[in-house]
Amino acid sequence: MKGRWQILPRNGARQGTPWLVLRGEKTEAVLWNGPVLQLDESHVRSLGPDILADPPDLDAISSKMRAADQKKAIGEALLDQRLVAGIGNLWRAEALWRAQISPWRPLGELSEVELRGLLDEAATLMRRSLDSGLRDRAVYRHAGRPCKRCGTPIESRGQGEANRIAYWCPECQL
Repeated sequence: MKGRWQILPRNGARQGTPWLVLRGEKTEAVLWNGPVLQLDESHVRSLGPDILADPPDLDAISSKMRAADQKKAIGEALLDQRLVAGIGNLWRAEALWRAQISPWRPLGELSEVELRGLLDEAATLMRRSLDSGLRDRAVYRHAGRPCKRCGTPIESRGQGEANRIAYWCPECQL
């Protein structure tokens, strides 16, 4: 949640000293001003199924979600890396908007069809962004702007213990 990531050509020119560089065959992910990094197996073992797996294991993710506290808001559950690894604040907001589900709805109120549809939206959006670099945002950081679907102003406020900002349309996300 700290620092700034960039995707650059492998071994390309850059100014300054990056905090972390993850190199692939043709590109590298560069993190500037990163936080403390702990590399041990304990954190990795506690991660839920990866939303960017090809294909994502929606059965395993759904099972983890159903085993969690069903009173927990879906917006909080999507950010819980023990339930599903990889979804961040941007993709939480966008997937919930596309699935027309409020981030405040309790997890237990979602049908299996709604939950799987939401998870599929998140996986699809994230994969598309990863493959193309495009980020089409409908609600993330659009507080006060009109919803692209219904015109109602997008709302935002902190959610959960970490008080991460949720973005949603109060009219079409029920």
